[in-house]
Amino acid sequence: MATTQIPVSEERSEVESVLHSEVFSRAPALSHLLSYLCEKALAGEGPQIKEYSIAVDVFGRGESFDQESSSIVRVQANRLRKHLANYYTTEGAAHKVRISIPVGQYAPVFEAAAGAAASVPPVVEDKSPGNRRWMVVAGAVAVVIVAAAILITLRLRHTAGGTADQAIEAPAPPLIGLPAGDEVRILAGATRDYLDRAGKTWLADRDFAGGMAVNNPVQHVWRTLEPEIYRHSRQGDFTYDIPLKAGVYELHLLFAEMEYGPEDHLGGGEGSRLMVVKINGKTALAGFDVVSDAGGSRTADVKVFTDVGPASDGKLHVAVSSVHGGRGMLSAIEIVPGMKGRIRPVRLVTRDSAYYSNDSHWWSPDNYFLGGQVATRVDSMRNTDDPELYESERWGHFSYAIPVTAGRYTAIFHFVERRFGSGNRESQIGPPHEDTGSYGNRVFAVICNGAVILRELDLQKEAGANQPVTKKITGLEPNGQGKLVFEFAPVKDYATVSAIEVLPE
Repeated sequence: MATTQIPVSEERSEVESVLHSEVFSRAPALSHLLSYLCEKALAGEGPQIKEYSIAVDVFGRGESFDQESSSIVRVQANRLRKHLANYYTTEGAAHKVRISIPVGQYAPVFEAAAGAAASVPPVVEDKSPGNRRWMVVAGAVAVVIVAAAILITLRLRHTAGGTADQAIEAPAPPLIGLPAGDEVRILAGATRDYLDRAGKTWLADRDFAGGMAVNNPVQHVWRTLEPEIYRHSRQGDFTYDIPLKAGVYELHLLFAEMEYGPEDHLGGGEGSRLMVVKINGKTALAGFDVVSDAGGSRTADVKVFTDVGPASDGKLHVAVSSVHGGRGMLSAIEIVPGMKGRIRPVRLVTRDSAYYSNDSHWWSPDNYFLGGQVATRVDSMRNTDDPELYESERWGHFSYAIPVTAGRYTAIFHFVERRFGSGNRESQIGPPHEDTGSYGNRVFAVICNGAVILRELDLQKEAGANQPVTKKITGLEPNGQGKLVFEFAPVKDYATVSAIEVLPE
C-alpha cells in the first residue's frame, strides 16, 4: 500500500512561512498559539495537547483554570482556524504543504495541498525482514533529528539578542482581563445563582448577617445589560464576611436605587437614602447617595476599590449602615484579582457577549451606556487582523459612565465608518441618507466629563469606509462621582463607536 509522507523539514519550513506571513505577523497571540501547537505535534506530542495545557502554557492561566467557565482556548483556536483558512486563500495559496486544525481537536495536521505532491516519492511498504530493520533504524534517526531540531529551537528562544525567528516565537503578552485567581460574585438578596452575558456566575446571597432581602420587579435599569443583577438587594444595617485567600483584589460594589425617584409613589430622589459603607472596618463611602452618584434612580451604579484583601481572620468584611432616611442597601458584590495600586484595564465592546480579541485581551459585553442603539454589520474590513472587534457599533447620541478610582487614565476609542462611503450606500443603520462625497457625511464629538476631547471627528476623512480608526487620549481624570463620562455628541448625522478601552496610567 502506498502512502505519501511529508518530510519533517518541509513541515517545519511551512510553519516558519506561516509565522512570518503578513496575516500572522499582525496577530502575535495566534502566532504564539500556532507555534506552540506545531512544536508539540512535531515532537510527537499531538495526542497530549489539551485545552488545559494550552490555557496554562500559552495564555498564562494558573493551575486553577476552569475550562467550563472560560472559553478563551476554544475561541482562540477557532480564530486560528479562520486565520489559517485566510492564509491559504491569499499568501499561502500556492504552497504544497498546508497546516490545519481540525474542528474538535487542537493537534495540527500537515497535509499536501490538493493537486500537489511532496518533494519525496511515495514510500512503498516492503515487508521483507531486511527492509523492516532498515525502516526501524531510519525512524530512530528521524526521531533524533527532530528532537535535536526542537531542542535548538527552544534554546534559540531563550538566547539573548533578537532575531527574526526569535521575534516570531516570543511569548505573547500576558493576558489582561480575566487573570487567574479567586473571583467572588454575590447577588445581595437573591435566592438563586445567575449566569450573566459574559458567562460569569453570580452566587445567590450568602456570607451576610443582618438586613433584609428586597426584590423589585422593575424591568428596565439604565446603564446595564444585566437588570437582573439590580432587581435584588439587601437593605438595612448589615455586613458581609466573605472568606478570601490572601492576595490583592479589586472590589466592585453594585447599587441601583429602585424605590425612590420622581415617578415613584414614594416620591423623593436625592437625599432619600444615605448610607455609610466600610471595608474591613475603614470607611469607604460616607453619606453615600446612590441617586446622586448614579445621576438618577433605576440606574446601575458601580463603585470600584483597589488594594483590597482579607482581614487577619481570612475574610473580607463589607458593612453597610443607614445614616438618614430610608435604609442602607446593596445590590451585588464582585471581587476579582487586582493590580496593586491601580484598577484593572476596562475594555468594552458594543455587543451583548464577551469577546477575546486577537491580542488575547478580554472585552466585556457592552456596559455603562445610556442612549443610542446597537447595530451589527459583517461587511469586509480593511487594514485590521481583528475584524470581529468592529462588527458592532453603538450609534446615536449616547454616553458611557465608566467607574474608576482616583488617578489618571488613557482612553482608546475604536471606530469604523459603516454608514457612508463606498460599499455602504445600502446601509440600514438610521434613516435613508445621501452620500454627499468622500467625507463630511458624519461628524461628531467626544466629550469627557464636560470637556471636548475629540472635536469634529469625521471617520471618512480619517480613513475612508470600512477601515478602523483608533483615537488615544491620555491624562483623563474621573469626576466627583469617580467616573469617566464619555458623551458621543452628533454634529451631523449620528455619533458612533465600536469599542472602548480605559487603561490606568
